[in-house]
Amino acid sequence: MKLPNNLPVRLLCACALWLGCSAIAANLPSDWRREQSFEVATSGLVKMSLPVETLDIARPMLEDLRLYDDAGNEVPYLILRPVPVPKVVQAVKSFKSTLNATTTLITLETGLTQPIDRVSLESPAVNFLKAVRVESSLDGQRWQLLVQGQPIFSQPWGANQLQVSFPPLVAKWLRITVDDRRSPPVPFTGAHVYTATGEAAPEELMPVEITERDENPGETRLALNLGAANLSVVAVQVETPEPLFMRPISIAVPQMSEDAIREQIIGQGSVYRIAIAGQTPSENLAVPLEKLLPSRELVLLIKNGDSPPLSVSAVRVHRRPVYLVFLARQTGSYHLLTSNANCDAPHYDLADLSMNLQSVAVAAITLPLPSDNPDFHASEVLPGLKLTGAPLDVSGWKFRKPVKMSGGEAQQIELDLDVLARAQPDFADLRLLHGSNQVPYIIQRTSISRALMPAVASTNDAKNPGLSRWIIKLPQSGLPITRLTCIAQTPLFERSLSLYEELTDERGDTYRRPLGGAAWSQTPDRPSKQFALALDSAPQSDTLFLETENGDNPPLELEKFTVVYPATRILFKTNPDDELFLYYGNSQVSPPSYDLSLVANQLLAADKKIASLGAGEQLKKSSWFENQRPGSGGLIFWGVLAVVVVVLLVIITRLLPQSLPPAS
Repeated sequence: MKLPNNLPVRLLCACALWLGCSAIAANLPSDWRREQSFEVATSGLVKMSLPVETLDIARPMLEDLRLYDDAGNEVPYLILRPVPVPKVVQAVKSFKSTLNATTTLITLETGLTQPIDRVSLESPAVNFLKAVRVESSLDGQRWQLLVQGQPIFSQPWGANQLQVSFPPLVAKWLRITVDDRRSPPVPFTGAHVYTATGEAAPEELMPVEITERDENPGETRLALNLGAANLSVVAVQVETPEPLFMRPISIAVPQMSEDAIREQIIGQGSVYRIAIAGQTPSENLAVPLEKLLPSRELVLLIKNGDSPPLSVSAVRVHRRPVYLVFLARQTGSYHLLTSNANCDAPHYDLADLSMNLQSVAVAAITLPLPSDNPDFHASEVLPGLKLTGAPLDVSGWKFRKPVKMSGGEAQQIELDLDVLARAQPDFADLRLLHGSNQVPYIIQRTSISRALMPAVASTNDAKNPGLSRWIIKLPQSGLPITRLTCIAQTPLFERSLSLYEELTDERGDTYRRPLGGAAWSQTPDRPSKQFALALDSAPQSDTLFLETENGDNPPLELEKFTVVYPATRILFKTNPDDELFLYYGNSQVSPPSYDLSLVANQLLAADKKIASLGAGEQLKKSSWFENQRPGSGGLIFWGVLAVVVVVLLVIITRLLPQSLPPAS
């Protein structure tokens, strides 16, 4: 390999001296689980791209990566993670907006002497779509056209695009003409310009697997498997056949937060494919991210609003490559070792010369798939994690269900309605057992909404003919319902609707417990046939009531009622042949504390099999107190009151004077 001209001779000498002093080992170290061998045909500096398979099995920052030559000498290396040089962004020096008959004319002074290639506008308006023309000038008199018909927009549900790009140039002035012929003008309050001096970094486009698609109310949730962990993702790109659309997208990753795994938003953006009449169609299908992802799981949340779900045919990610640079003293075989959870990061003098190594060309070396180090036992998911924990006395639990597994070590179970209704609201009473010993688990709270179709009956109040009421019957009490939706057949109306349940207090009196309310209007220019109401709290009973006052108007006609609840999962590791049971239904216990939370990221990164729950088994009958259905109180109160009355009568009887004997 030809060495760069700017490489100092002392670098080669230092590297050769360091290598000459390296200890020679007869065999590769046995503390590393995986190994990849490759051939170097030419001595000198070698720069190679690490494949995703290597990144997947290594630690996130590659602290466990080691390189050895065929003689057993450790070879120092440098990890290069290319990143782009960001553009300089600053507010414009002056900004003037003028409203004309059919246009809004924006004139701004850039305040920059460097080349610029982008301008972004600021507007408080949230519902517009317009085409713009951008011109540049050095003296404010003679103007040069840069772009024509570029779209800018902002939508109420979050999608927006207010940036306009153009070829790099030096411009003291910019003139932006906003076309107002097809819609009313909107205010613009400021602008920023971007220098063209930033430098791009290499990236690769790779497909990912869509493992789940869930249609939540007004939102599509796509769960993605990146195929490997520890990827530096630049952007996420969707592919869709839809001809015209605008959608805001949030990117989330499952992360350990407090006592459970929750989905954390790490990126947001908008994708669109739009065409303004008479203008060239424009599109953007990628959401920027620029994050190192320790997990292979990624979640896309596509906000649809009142539009139909976006048809997504495929998803791809743009990732940054990771380079390994080292000095090959001789040709021959080299060995790359990974997968050591306990080693410290190496410290090589070669890292101090990183600025001189950036320009080395990437060698055409293809690493084989990682194989097991013959001096180390076979790899497993979460090594060192005990499969069972402390024993547990289950006499306080009322229910259990068998776990049906489909092979593999890492498992996930989605809790069914029976568990959701009978477990504690925070799932503190869930226990997973193998025999009499607990199996550690982590709760994963997802953004998936599962839908139920309840039984609904319409009823009217004879005392109030203007009142419409719908009785909604749920499968069972205690379900963690978060949302109610329905469809209206009435074409024109404006109503306020309220949702409640009827409970009974300790005295036996019935009272209403409000669950939520919302306004709903439907007009010819803004049809909204679907009504969505977010519950303020989960219901306690299995019967809900939806009401609205019609006044002097005809009653509403509602149909297709749906209630939704969030999907909750538990993640754990076990032997595929183990017989496991999930216990629930104990209101007296506190949540467990497992060391499994310390390796939550590794469990998320592992390929998990989908387990399921079998038929429930009642272990013991509920007490008379526990059998009181929510909302049917009063029995306890009247029972206690009766006992008190009896006791008082006995006391009064004893306090009364004894009757005197008759006189003789």
